[in-house]
Amino acid sequence: MISNPTAPSAVKILVAGGFGVGKTTLVGAVSEVTPLRTEEYLTTASVGVDDLAGVSAKETTTVALDFGRITVSDELVVYLFGTPGQERFWFMWNDLVHGALGGVVIADTRRLETSFASIDFFESREIPFVVAINCFHGQNTRTADEIRAALDLDPHVPLLIGDVRQRSFGKESLLALVDHLMSLPAPA
Repeated sequence: MISNPTAPSAVKILVAGGFGVGKTTLVGAVSEVTPLRTEEYLTTASVGVDDLAGVSAKETTTVALDFGRITVSDELVVYLFGTPGQERFWFMWNDLVHGALGGVVIADTRRLETSFASIDFFESREIPFVVAINCFHGQNTRTADEIRAALDLDPHVPLLIGDVRQRSFGKESLLALVDHLMSLPAPA
């Protein structure tokens, strides 16, 4: 007798944020498989187009998406889609968001303004999200309340502070999103 295994259910989560905030790093830190990355070297052609303020040492950039996977159980798989951060590639976000249950917005306290577009993207589409503050080199000069006020976050939006290079912080951010999704009223 041939068994007929069923495919696991899939959940899609978007990882978004400004240029150079750590989206590729978070996907890589939590994915159980080597992530698919569409990284290209920054060239002189991007001078005047991409804003390298605060990330002048950055040498590569995501031009389409990052993709990772987490198998929760035989019945459930989480697919992570990291968005490109530069404004010239934002058109990709509209395609990547289809079917996403929610998002993780990664922010850098040295450049909080780079997170506004990501937050607006999720809010305007009424897609639940959490904000994960990436403390580069362990530095964070603002309190959670100061960050929440600067980002004008609704009180119900979870805010986490940590290092996206650490798998544990990436998992914590994703679990916070799951908890947030489960706390919301069921759609009509």
